[in-house]
Amino acid sequence: MCGLCGGRFAPRASGEESALGLVKRMADIQRHRGPDDDGFQENGDLVLGFRRLSIIDLDGGHQPVSNEDGSVWVILNGEIYNYRELREGLVARGHRFKSAGDSEVIAHLYEEKGERVFEDLNGMFTIAVLDVARRRLVLARDRAGVKPLYYARCGADFAFASEIKALLEHPDCPRALDERMLAPYLATQYVPGPRTLFAGIRALAPGHRLILDPGHDAIEEPYWRLPSLDPSHLYEDREAATRDLAALVRWMEWEGEER
Repeated sequence: MCGLCGGRFAPRASGEESALGLVKRMADIQRHRGPDDDGFQENGDLVLGFRRLSIIDLDGGHQPVSNEDGSVWVILNGEIYNYRELREGLVARGHRFKSAGDSEVIAHLYEEKGERVFEDLNGMFTIAVLDVARRRLVLARDRAGVKPLYYARCGADFAFASEIKALLEHPDCPRALDERMLAPYLATQYVPGPRTLFAGIRALAPGHRLILDPGHDAIEEPYWRLPSLDPSHLYEDREAATRDLAALVRWMEWEGEER
């Protein structure tokens, strides 16, 4: 578990807190998500912040991490299960790595595939990519929505974070209650996404990416959809379905032990 935050920030008035200072506060309030390290990257009006829980590449896994020339910066909360295979292909195609972890793979793969990079990733994750050349911010959430990511328009700024309370560090973050979500919350202690208890704060939907280009509103779109069910694959025999499900569970347990 790690903590992400950042966004696109308008110019600050004299005496006003800097965008980097604000992002550092947003990261600090998520310290419990990543007590081992923090990191920040500022490029013009775009800022990334990170709190790290060290799991892979304990010594060399500092984030944000970049590609060779610093034109792409990445922060990752989660784990990319197929990063070794992806890394092998990238090395074969001439990419040079500074670390042994999974987050740097995303930076190099983004060079080749742009915002389609997430289609190749197998894992549980939330990711923020800072594309320096295009002044573009790209966010993504894994297909099952295991890892959280929230965002809001805060006055003239756009901000994102792993937790809502980090967004609330922004003085202009909308705080009005979404009354439509109060009943579901009181009934289940849960607010179904992409809404939250705050009318102006949204959760990035599972299997979606968000693209923020300069001078444009954020565009949220799916990079993956649940495949349509083929009726010919439906089971008519309960015993056959039970047998195949048991075999799949055993295989998943074996895969987990191998990792």
